[in-house]
Amino acid sequence: MFTVTVMLDSVEKVQRFVSVISKYSCSFDIESEHSCVDAKSIVGLFSLDISKPLHLTIQDEGAELEDILRDIQEFMEY
Repeated sequence: MFTVTVMLDSVEKVQRFVSVISKYSCSFDIESEHSCVDAKSIVGLFSLDISKPLHLTIQDEGAELEDILRDIQEFMEY
């Protein structure tokens, strides 16, 4: 399990983000204050306050993790 902070503050970013992570077989959870949803769900993401940074938990510690982090780099908050 690995957690990063992401910013998905527009409809376009949410759509691109879901498209990117959907190609991976592992689970992704995303949290905003008091809610946690499946990060592959566009409807779930829009139920959150996307104007603030979100915490993404990647449920994979295997070889795919490096690829996932590379693919989501544009969404990550540092």
